[in-house]
Amino acid sequence: MAAMEDPKKRKLERTGTGDGVLARQSDEQLRLLLDPLRKDQLVDLLVKLGTQIPEVAEEIRGVASADPVHRKLFVRGLSWETTSETLFSAFSTHGDIEEGAVITDKATGKSRGYGFITYRHMESAQRALQEPSKLIDGRLAVCNLACEGLSSGSVSTDLALRKIYIGGLSPEISSETLLKFFGRHGEIEEGSVAYDKETTKSKGFGFVTYKTVEAAKKALDDPNKSLGGRNITVKLADSHKSKVIQTQAPMSMAPLALPYQHGFAQQGKSHAVSPDPVGYASYTHGLPSYPTAYGNAPSGFANQPQTSYMGLKKDQPGLPSTTTGVTGYSFYAAKP
Repeated sequence: MAAMEDPKKRKLERTGTGDGVLARQSDEQLRLLLDPLRKDQLVDLLVKLGTQIPEVAEEIRGVASADPVHRKLFVRGLSWETTSETLFSAFSTHGDIEEGAVITDKATGKSRGYGFITYRHMESAQRALQEPSKLIDGRLAVCNLACEGLSSGSVSTDLALRKIYIGGLSPEISSETLLKFFGRHGEIEEGSVAYDKETTKSKGFGFVTYKTVEAAKKALDDPNKSLGGRNITVKLADSHKSKVIQTQAPMSMAPLALPYQHGFAQQGKSHAVSPDPVGYASYTHGLPSYPTAYGNAPSGFANQPQTSYMGLKKDQPGLPSTTTGVTGYSFYAAKP
């Protein structure tokens, strides 16, 4: 038996580039083998090795957790009363927390309604993301990777069809009561009664976001629109946000005379002249208006010579002689 094991052992220890089994490969040779593999093939290979060899599993864990971007969560929808200690307690069930805090207003010291949690290991953050909604201090908070923010794929395109607005709530209705009442239609992603930040009293309305569009439709179609002894309003939050905005009436307009120049009269035709209405330019039967210099007059309206009669002397050579009329005013008459 030992004689048979020796050749097999020598074969495994042999190195080379032939078709035989290679027990020891250089770094370059391994990279050449792994380079053409797909991502899913590489993942399967590492998972297999990690489950069989503890050292490989620890190496994978260390590399994955090296960058905090994979371990830091953003938590929104927190109650104004939620403290950093309460936030720690709610998320510590998924693993060891490295750091975290509720973000507060620097001026007032009050919570701004969101916070951050950074786990020591990436797998802890992944476990928390599998249950993104958590009821903390009476409000259903939601978490996602902090690097994603609110403008990423974490906010799905059908959010407008899953989020509903509930109006007309009684001041006694709490977030827990609201979530329980609307939870009968389907699983809720997040939701809460809206509270005044200063007084912490209910504003009389709230929001609920379902995980599916179908659940939101059931809530909208439910004929039972009564909660806490009051009739409530239920509609899509987007339609409430985009309600018709009252437009301001236009300011009263006073007529204003505009100093437009009269247009040219069409040659060969007579035009009745009527007083211009106040606030409107003169109208010359569709013809355009041109400045007094006539620099851009069209060919159909040739410039006419202008003769000034100011300062002319009586019986000036080249001009017709004047004659006194009945009224005593002189007028020009052609010489015979």
